[in-house]
Amino acid sequence: MTRPPLRPPGRAVAVLAVTAGLLGLLTARPDAPAPAPRTAPVAATAENTASVFYWTKTKNWARYNLHWAPDGGSWTTVPGVAMEAACTDWVKKTVSLGTAAGLQATFTNGSGTWDNNGGRNYALGTGSLTVKDGVIAHSDPCAGTGPEPTPTPGAKATVYYSTAALGWSTANLHYQPAGGAWTTVPGVGMQAACTGWWKREVDLGTATSLRAAFNNGNGTWDNNGGADYTIGAGVSTVRNNAVTANAADPCAAEAPDTQAPTVPAKVTAAADGVSVLLTWDPATDNKAVAKYQVTRVGGSGGTVVTDVGSTVFSDTGLAERTAYTYTVSAVDAAGNVSAASAPATVTTGDKPATPATGRPLGTDPRKDPVYFVLTARFNDGDPSNNRGGSQHVKSGNAANDDPMFRGDFKGLIQKLDYVKGLGFSAIWVTPVVLNRSDYDYHGYHGYDFYKVDPRLESAGASYQDLIDAAHAKGMKIYQDVVYNHSSRWGAKGLFTPTVYGVRDSQWSWYYDEKQPGFAYDGLTVDPKTGKSYYNGDLWSTAEPAGNTCLNWGKPTGGKSAEGYILYNCQWPSPTSGMFPKALYHNCWLGNWEGEDSRSCWLHDDLADFNTESAAVQNYLIGAYDKYIDMGVDGFRVDTAVHVPRTTWNRRFLPAIQERVTQKFGAEAAKNFLVFGEVGAFVNDKWNRGSVNHSAQFFTWKERKEYDADDAKAAVEMYDYENQAGTAAQPTSTNAFLDGNAYHQPDHSKFSGMNIIDMRMHMNFGDAANAFHNGKDSDDATNDATYNVVYVDSHDYGPNKSAERYAGGTDAWAENMSLMWTFRGIPTLYYGSEIEFQKGKKIDCGPTCPLATTGRAYFGDHLAGSVTASDFSQVSAASGAVATTLEQPLVKHVQRLNQIRRAVPALQMGQYSTEGISGGMAFKRRYTSGGTDSFALVTVTGGATYTGIPNGTYTDAVTGDVRTVTGGTLTVAAPGKGNLRVYVLNGPGRIGTAGPYLK
Repeated sequence: MTRPPLRPPGRAVAVLAVTAGLLGLLTARPDAPAPAPRTAPVAATAENTASVFYWTKTKNWARYNLHWAPDGGSWTTVPGVAMEAACTDWVKKTVSLGTAAGLQATFTNGSGTWDNNGGRNYALGTGSLTVKDGVIAHSDPCAGTGPEPTPTPGAKATVYYSTAALGWSTANLHYQPAGGAWTTVPGVGMQAACTGWWKREVDLGTATSLRAAFNNGNGTWDNNGGADYTIGAGVSTVRNNAVTANAADPCAAEAPDTQAPTVPAKVTAAADGVSVLLTWDPATDNKAVAKYQVTRVGGSGGTVVTDVGSTVFSDTGLAERTAYTYTVSAVDAAGNVSAASAPATVTTGDKPATPATGRPLGTDPRKDPVYFVLTARFNDGDPSNNRGGSQHVKSGNAANDDPMFRGDFKGLIQKLDYVKGLGFSAIWVTPVVLNRSDYDYHGYHGYDFYKVDPRLESAGASYQDLIDAAHAKGMKIYQDVVYNHSSRWGAKGLFTPTVYGVRDSQWSWYYDEKQPGFAYDGLTVDPKTGKSYYNGDLWSTAEPAGNTCLNWGKPTGGKSAEGYILYNCQWPSPTSGMFPKALYHNCWLGNWEGEDSRSCWLHDDLADFNTESAAVQNYLIGAYDKYIDMGVDGFRVDTAVHVPRTTWNRRFLPAIQERVTQKFGAEAAKNFLVFGEVGAFVNDKWNRGSVNHSAQFFTWKERKEYDADDAKAAVEMYDYENQAGTAAQPTSTNAFLDGNAYHQPDHSKFSGMNIIDMRMHMNFGDAANAFHNGKDSDDATNDATYNVVYVDSHDYGPNKSAERYAGGTDAWAENMSLMWTFRGIPTLYYGSEIEFQKGKKIDCGPTCPLATTGRAYFGDHLAGSVTASDFSQVSAASGAVATTLEQPLVKHVQRLNQIRRAVPALQMGQYSTEGISGGMAFKRRYTSGGTDSFALVTVTGGATYTGIPNGTYTDAVTGDVRTVTGGTLTVAAPGKGNLRVYVLNGPGRIGTAGPYLK
């Protein structure tokens, strides 16, 4: 585990996202205090020590041992060395490391129960360190972490600091009495005072005040936006950037929280091979439940305790045919632990013949341009799994011999070299879960979220095989996921409605015969009809027990398009009474920018989940844990705007991070890309003034506490942010250079969800519009360098056009040149490299053949063989795909990918337009470790750059070399679709001249 270095507030670039009346923007500035000078080492042989403090309140063990090994050294003998009491709720052990710079550590009660950081051990450094509920910090919770000033006894300052809005697990006070010296970074440890408050008393001596900054011990600082805090004698509180002098003790009126949460109920365990899915109902607490502790007993591993943030837990890699018993306890923020739940016992089955082998590549996602495929329409590797569905004839697909499910994973695996040859290192695939509707090839009508749709899989070409094959070529898989809705037929394992059906002369074509024991799979064909079984398990002529749909089976008085009698309860809908309110919302959406957009159905094929229900949350978290475990590299989140931000921030996003961390470690979790679709189809910064429905809004954590009930919290948040309005929203400098300098971004207020850049998408009818509109929203986005940027998609073209982009080849080249050099992650919808289906309607449902739409089958253009020797490099190609690879935009995107891959500033850099004249012109820089990449970019038009560093700049497109001595560089217009990328100390010309880059 790599720990971020501690930094003084004057050099930290941690930004605490805050707003007027709540939190102010906290950015470190050059005028912030520097720490006291560090003393040079006394001798090269000086011995390092580590004082390890361990939080005991949530464990309540009888004793605590530290089992450790110095870096590069041997472990202590199990169970390690005993730790001694330090202060309330803390134990401590100081160990000598010799010359080692850190240690690996685990903790145990000496009786078989361990805390080994989820199997990864704790990586600790030197000095005073705390381990609290899995979080490491540099602090001494019982005293100071470094020498304090020693003033003459005199006035005292009692400082209370609120971390309620920050989520810190420890706090340090770094201070300087007026006229005195600063404490040694990171300052002195503060003691927990009451929920959300930390306290420290300071002797001021002859001073009457102090300057102060606060940090979490891991490099995140609050230095009051670079101004520091001035705090006087007496009792003061610091909360949300406001200092209150002569304040009342914020903890005086609050009795210590000693009330434990209620015991988790309805703990259920289900085995799937050697994995167990555990779910339970949420516990309640007088404050709030912070987490759960799952205790497993059984097998050869003894007792294992795992901390879980949600009410669902997937336990994997267990022994075959072995009984395991699970109990669950709830823990609140004060560390009170409930009694254990009633036990749930389960016996595992056999280990799968082909175990999951995936592991995410785990690299910075900004390095990877994305190729987006509608899997069922991309390439057909296995005709045996093709299916036309109930609309095959009506749609006109039958006449074209073009079943809606045609492409598959085998076809995609066969053409991975095509995608790699274009230069793409990530593939976004449409949802893979088993779908169920009349027209479900696209994947957004999920039915069994725990099962991969067999219409996409083949022998030797499962979803796991696709993930592994992509990874073997250095390519990532981003899976499209849906949390907002299921199919109209509900979700298997959660709820499936029963509908009225009758196999009479009018409806026998629609309702399948009953097949006892048959489970819908989308693939199995009825030998009598030659069609896939569709709904035989869903309909009933007799009214089912517990039916809540009114007028069961009675004619509505209406007729179908064919003139057939329509019946009540024949068609699932939100107002039919078929769906329980505890699991599904029961209304139609009326206002796309209103509160009902998160709580009503969008369409009759999209049954809207009650995502504030614990049962729904459990179902979805458990399902998507499965795909995380398979090694996918990220999630594209469909209809993200229709789930409240509070639910994302409380439940789904933490669950994703928790699962990736458990399986693959913190670095993999950091680079697991989650990017949400927030459908803001307007050209303004804030979607018709509604912050709740603007894309950038979803990149932020909440700014205040809401009701513990998720449904109430969703409404409270909506109302609060709506009233706060656009001017009160947090801002960020994470995407912007400071002059010519790159600065460390602050992601402390990042929600965990990045976004599709809807504003650029809407304006890509003209690249210059996309550029100017896009950057206008970047200060309101937590970090726009992670924005996923595309021109068109499977839903819309620019300006909410219903057709695939048809602006012309030159305009396409210009759009691509901008996307591949401006901030964000460039993304291309399949076929755009040859202007596939340009101007064609993207989606008309089953009212017209797919072959005439923007979702047409692409495989005909890929027929033949292709071999990629590297990204953007095709070593061999034959057949139709060879012709495809010769198209002008193919050559263009190949070279763009080469250039972007060679210049780190174009991948991960911050940008600025200051001191630059020109249309689409900007400078970008990325600095990390030994990498310092600085680039000047202009697209289509000329530009002049002033105030830039002197030195030698080389154009990555032409190889032209310029020596700058006066801080100014002028570049002539390269022409439509062309660009110039002058790189300071650059590598020279990258790739060969093509139709546009020349």
